[in-house]
Amino acid sequence: EEAVEISGALFDGGNVNHPGTHFDVENARLWDLPETRVPIGVAVSGPASCALAGRGADLVIATEAKSGLLADFDRHGGTGKPRVGQLPVCYDPDRDAAIARAHEQFRWSVGGWKVNSELPGPESFAQATGLVRKEDIASAVPCGQDVDAFVDAVRAYT
Repeated sequence: EEAVEISGALFDGGNVNHPGTHFDVENARLWDLPETRVPIGVAVSGPASCALAGRGADLVIATEAKSGLLADFDRHGGTGKPRVGQLPVCYDPDRDAAIARAHEQFRWSVGGWKVNSELPGPESFAQATGLVRKEDIASAVPCGQDVDAFVDAVRAYT
């Protein structure tokens, strides 16, 4: 919550001071502000993050196609704010090559948000994903060149 508040204040311009629980910011400023304010998005995974996003973010990022996440976001002030669905996909005319690439880049997604949010660094991610097989990824991430598979995966977010 502090990070969202600080980031928003920096993009609003001026000097930012924030003596907080997790962050102490003293006289920080973005000198080269973009012409249009950068919207702050929060990825959500449950009621607490949905409440934070609804109260303090400019948009929500859903990493899973669960309508309850958006309902919680709306309940806490998110109604009318933009919504982004985040979905790993891997396109390649060679489906096996796509699966191999998805396994390399997205195998962390199979463990779920609760696992990922507790991992402190790259070594932990490597350990937690060491048993994820290519078959696991192929069933969780649309891979290859079948447009219908991509459309079906995105449709879940609508």
